Amino acid sequence: MWRRVASLSSSVSSSFLAQTASRLNTWESLTTGIAQQAKGVIAPKEKTPFITFVLGGPGSGKGTQCIKIVETFGFAHLSAGDLLRREIASKSADGAMILNTIKEGKIVPSQVTVKLIQKEMELSYNHKFLIDGFPRTEENRVSFERIIGVEPNVVLFFDCPEEEMVKRVLNRNEGRVDDNLETIKKRLTVFQALSLPVINYYSEKGKLYTIKAIGTEDEIFEQVRPIFAAFEQTVG
Repeated sequence: MWRRVASLSSSVSSSFLAQTASRLNTWESLTTGIAQQAKGVIAPKEKTPFITFVLGGPGSGKGTQCIKIVETFGFAHLSAGDLLRREIASKSADGAMILNTIKEGKIVPSQVTVKLIQKEMELSYNHKFLIDGFPRTEENRVSFERIIGVEPNVVLFFDCPEEEMVKRVLNRNEGRVDDNLETIKKRLTVFQALSLPVINYYSEKGKLYTIKAIGTEDEIFEQVRPIFAAFEQTVG
């Protein structure tokens, strides 16, 4: 199915304000570094964000591998799916729309998801981001680059047979609103139609790393480890 693909009191008040200012300054310095890098100028003592997109169909095992990457290489893990589910639980204005969209197996509007990711990035002290399950469409990709202002450094694609993904999703029993046979089939159809162009785009740009997502968690991670180990010296 995926053969077309190439191989994230006054003392209390003062403390709160100081933490808020620090986080704003951290994000400002990160984005400033991005702009300077685009101009060919690297700001001393500043670290620009290192962004990895993690793609794969539902049940491909990407979430499990993200946990291992975080534990081994110190990334901040931003799961697009978890951010959307959290927004649903918050009863926000967008929550009902997100819930209905997910139940129909459709993709949440790009701007909504990107804004949630952006908020988490701004609140993080980390400069290494593992963005899981995003972008799922070309519109997602373009929106991220326009709103955040950068492209990913690495794109992982977990390539897994459809029947294996369906089995994994139905067996994980995590109580997710989209973990049922009807929805999983819709999600797989959407993934094949809309996500493969994104994967092919990054393949052509030389940023795609395809992981054969069959085997034990450790066996699969042995394909992942060398990719990040190669960047560890330069990324920090």
